[in-house]
Amino acid sequence: MVQRAAADAGLIRLGRPDVGAEELAAVAAVLESGQLTMGPLVDELERLVADACEVPHAVAVSSGTAALHLAVLALEIGPGDEVIVPAYTFPATANVVALAGARPVLVDVDPATMNLDLARVQAAVTPRTKAVLAVHLFGRPLDWEALEGAVPEGVALLEDAAGALGARYRGRACGSLGAAGCLSFHPRKTVTTGEGGAVTTADAGLADAIRSGRHHGIETREGFDIAVPGTNYRLSDILCAVGIPQLRRLPELLAARRRAAAGYTERLADAVLTPAADPGDEHGWQAYVVQLDRRDDALTGLRAQGIEAQIGTYALHHLSAYRDQGPFRGADAAFARALALPFHGFLSDGDLDRVAEALRPYA
Repeated sequence: MVQRAAADAGLIRLGRPDVGAEELAAVAAVLESGQLTMGPLVDELERLVADACEVPHAVAVSSGTAALHLAVLALEIGPGDEVIVPAYTFPATANVVALAGARPVLVDVDPATMNLDLARVQAAVTPRTKAVLAVHLFGRPLDWEALEGAVPEGVALLEDAAGALGARYRGRACGSLGAAGCLSFHPRKTVTTGEGGAVTTADAGLADAIRSGRHHGIETREGFDIAVPGTNYRLSDILCAVGIPQLRRLPELLAARRRAAAGYTERLADAVLTPAADPGDEHGWQAYVVQLDRRDDALTGLRAQGIEAQIGTYALHHLSAYRDQGPFRGADAAFARALALPFHGFLSDGDLDRVAEALRPYA
């Protein structure tokens, strides 16, 4: 431990989960109980997630990708169907569509917001379009009303809200806007279970389908049966024990991230394009991603000074699986310019100063 502390001295980490003694005690209690999976803590975590997203139902699963995959499967999306996906997003958003046998149809993003360019969505709709898998990228709410107006009735709207727990669109919680919302509890998210996720929905039938799908497709209401084969996407009680104390402290965790975001914006707004939500919305602040022309130089320079940084995310048409689509100028611009700065609730004012000073020469 001493050697690890010495090695980390002076390093400003990209992310740092807010976990400690309370999570450790909760995990120990689960281990002592012997009920390691599909126990009472799954139900408790689901209630807290449903409350946070202001929906009747939340289903805990093993990852954000599992949440996306199950939501797509529960809507019976498959071969012959198309699903609109942003061209700039983490690849899981498109991968789950392809894994279901459907075709991800990439649509460009607004290079400033890095969310879907809604003016282009309508043109991408075809008779085969079954859904739009819309991302609140890095926690910035997508203009949901504009999205609803861009697609015909009958096209399902799904939220990739992996980074949007706590974000609000015009007063409504992200995760409550579409047919289903898909959350991630990866360690860089505001609330983490290590690996984990959840699907949120107001549709009881959809929630039941997702619960069955995460548990091999098993239905137990009238004996034991599997009508539709499922997966094992369950989330263990051990991991729920990590997430429950954080969900109880969600307002506190969000406030710490808002403080860090405001500190960065104060220091950097005159130098780079800083992130923000639309007026009337609340950003979820999963990450603090700026844009600048010399992104690659800045990434190298920050890392050389002991400051962890990363590209924003991926332009999908640059990946071999999706190179049959494009070009997408907005996605290209975001991919070339977006830089994720160290972002978590433990950043001090001195840390923020140091990151800002290191970034300025590249602005």
